[in-house]
Amino acid sequence: MKLELGKIFIKDIQFSDQTCVKDHVLYVNKEEVEKLVLEDDKLLECHLDIARPGDSTRITPVKDVIEPRVKVSGGEIFPGMIGKVTPQVGEGRTHALDGCCVVTVGRIVGFQEGVIDMSGPAADYCPFSKTVNLCVVIEPKEGLETHVYEKAGRMAGLKVATYLGEAGRNVEPDTLETFETKPIFEQAAMYPDLPKVGYVHMLQSQGLLHDTYYYGVDAKQFIPTFMYPTEIMDGAIVSGNCVAPCDKVTTYHHFHNPVIEDLYKHHGKDVNFMGVILTNENVFLADKERHSDMVAKLAEWMGLDGVLITEEGYGNPDTDLMMNCRKVEQKGVKVVLITDEFPGKDGKSQSLADTCEEATALASCGQGNATLQFPAMDKVIGTMEYIENQIGGWAGCVNPDGSFEAELQIIIASTIANGFNKLAARGY
Repeated sequence: MKLELGKIFIKDIQFSDQTCVKDHVLYVNKEEVEKLVLEDDKLLECHLDIARPGDSTRITPVKDVIEPRVKVSGGEIFPGMIGKVTPQVGEGRTHALDGCCVVTVGRIVGFQEGVIDMSGPAADYCPFSKTVNLCVVIEPKEGLETHVYEKAGRMAGLKVATYLGEAGRNVEPDTLETFETKPIFEQAAMYPDLPKVGYVHMLQSQGLLHDTYYYGVDAKQFIPTFMYPTEIMDGAIVSGNCVAPCDKVTTYHHFHNPVIEDLYKHHGKDVNFMGVILTNENVFLADKERHSDMVAKLAEWMGLDGVLITEEGYGNPDTDLMMNCRKVEQKGVKVVLITDEFPGKDGKSQSLADTCEEATALASCGQGNATLQFPAMDKVIGTMEYIENQIGGWAGCVNPDGSFEAELQIIIASTIANGFNKLAARGY
């Protein structure tokens, strides 16, 4: 598959009577967007707000973050959710409004929703403090079951991102990059002298608001499969979970998966990037065993010399992570794991809930239990009502002036980081 990705740099968002992109500014018709969101009869109210880098602004509770994009050719945006499933994405040309995001906000769905501070100490830990954010603040109708509310919020964000992305359809991008992965035997033959490297991408799929969607299908419903990296870069995977914010992979993170981006940077130079083995994180032991067996079988069939493995979440998924590691290593494929750690505030507890002897190389994304002081902000988009109930907060952590202390778990970030150097150090 060959994907052309054009980036249109957005430096600001302003409300206007017409939605368009002009001189690196995204102008948004506020009334049209709010009307679009309220087409869903599960939502009672919607209003928009803008948060810019450096503002004394806090956004919470955050549900998802999405980059506005449009498929200029080759498939439709968010297949299975907004667009049609066929033809698949990952080919053709896509335009992205780079530097801006749609952030869905509103009354809490589950306790694992996050905070974005646009300035202050927490901003250093959050990528979305550096983007201009159009915040879609929604209010559900009373009595909605939590899964119904989650879906309404998820679809609201995707619809708004699709609507805004259309403004970039006929705009000449500031940059245009091409990414390509060929069918497996062709790809292997292209760089016969380079180590063949793959990426095992573990999706959150434990249910109870811990869901992710693959071409519109709940990830719990599929078995491990092969994906072209460009499919993931192009919107085939959508976030639908309320996992701990510090390692929540938002829809934006799927677009900008840094493991995929870094492997493409090294592709044809240091490694032959063969593609992605997509798997999920299961609840039952038999499913964990079955799926890790399939992951290892795919790695062997692809003839890989090494793989990077990431997980989303922690605790229960650590078992899936270690099973994948052990079984892939036993196939003769060298593994580097990428994950964060939860050793408690004092750092004295076990960082991962499970381990295996084969896990000899790990790139750590940091300590999620470390605490941070969050200063009061001049403006809150959403509500501070749930800070003490969100993961990372605790009863009494919020001060009368609006400042609070909480674990880094409360910040919307991502576990995915670069473990490529560790893989190289293992000599494939």
